[in-house]
Amino acid sequence: MTKGRMESVEVFTSEGKGRGLKAQKEFLPGDVIFAEPAYAAVVFDSLTHIICHTCFKRQERLHRCGQCKFAYYCDRTCQRAAWLNHKNECSAIKKHGKAPTENIRLAARIMWKIEREGSGLAEGCLVSIDDLQNHVDNFGEEEKKELRADVESFLEFWPPQSQQFGMQYISHIFGVISCNGFTLSDQRGLQAVGVGIFPNLCQANHDCWPNCTVIFNNGKIELRALSKISPGDELTVSYVDFLNVSEERRKQLKKQYYFNCACEHCKKQIKDDLMLAVKEGESKPSAEMVKEVIQFSKDTLEKINKARMEGLYHEVVKLCRECLKKQEPVLGDTNIYLLRILSIASEVLSYLQMFEEAADYAKRMVDGYLKIYHPNNAQLGMAVMRAGVTHWHAGLIEAGHGLICKAYAILLITHGPSHPITKDLEVMRVQTEMELRMFQQNEFMYYKMREAALKNQKIQVMPEPSNETSPSLFHKKE
Repeated sequence: MTKGRMESVEVFTSEGKGRGLKAQKEFLPGDVIFAEPAYAAVVFDSLTHIICHTCFKRQERLHRCGQCKFAYYCDRTCQRAAWLNHKNECSAIKKHGKAPTENIRLAARIMWKIEREGSGLAEGCLVSIDDLQNHVDNFGEEEKKELRADVESFLEFWPPQSQQFGMQYISHIFGVISCNGFTLSDQRGLQAVGVGIFPNLCQANHDCWPNCTVIFNNGKIELRALSKISPGDELTVSYVDFLNVSEERRKQLKKQYYFNCACEHCKKQIKDDLMLAVKEGESKPSAEMVKEVIQFSKDTLEKINKARMEGLYHEVVKLCRECLKKQEPVLGDTNIYLLRILSIASEVLSYLQMFEEAADYAKRMVDGYLKIYHPNNAQLGMAVMRAGVTHWHAGLIEAGHGLICKAYAILLITHGPSHPITKDLEVMRVQTEMELRMFQQNEFMYYKMREAALKNQKIQVMPEPSNETSPSLFHKKE
């Protein structure tokens, strides 16, 4: 049963999963299957003054809306582009006295669009807002309480002169936001900055080893092919990070999206053995010892989170070193608890400019990731890029250039050549290639010039480590 179609995809009923998306033609890795603007989108509450409310770019100086004093824009062009969606919001915020939370603002933007255009199929959409899943019936007590509070706040904010909607319909819209909200990231893809509804993308079902990925690029969401896709194949994306054993991924998917994952990787527990690997060799550690080290790792990760929150980065390094000392004789190179500590240690040490130690940990982390992740995985690409930059800063130009080239090859597929982060990486690739040639011609001169350059200009500092991993695909309250 087909509900709607674009020339490249169609909606179909997928056995046991409800609706899904199917390819109408062949796609190769890196192809954009479709790009979709948001039906409605808002900036997170905590970032409203530093992110443009139209294009979601992070900017130093933004123009504020003179009327409501709440919305911010890059320039007049972004402000004019926003007016259709901001007009009602602007006067409602003025009347209300303050802006409501992001959930209420997103629901209101959806309702105003429905008031303007009706709730049927919007242009370019395969399904209507009314047809999107809301899962309200699956909500637990806590979620129902939050939903009631959201509906109440919405009714306080919603202007009496706007079209009035019934309680059930308002609840449907909040359910849709809860289940189908996509995370929007800033222009470099490193920080989650907002949430939007993309009806076509909502139709893509989950697979832990998907054939597509989703990237926010230049104000639109792109669905990109990760592997060769034939006409008639279902298009899948991953709702969660793969770097977790199948049982944990399944738990997370059940809790957040209300379904039991029956993908090949979960059914056959593919790669679980790698993620829980223990040291091989003469003196294989006992099950008791492994259990003890994993518990120690979990406790350490909690302490690390607390120290990171407080910005105590030297404390984080100390905790990582202690943990690695305990892990190394017991856990295998691909064990996820070891990889988590290596990832944090390399990131924080880079920030503290202790590049050599950071590079060693980053190399081990990447070696582990390459055995676990799909070869064209966006998170893998970002991790390889980070490792490449760390090696470059440590003066390990050969390894640095190699990793930067590897990251560039992955990001060309997952992000595409026009994405700002791919463009940044291309600049680094050219720069490191030039330095590598110089190094190969005259090692002594290369280090002399590098030393002089570092004296004159402080080496580019890594961004302060964030507590978030890279933004997850769906915006979902944990």
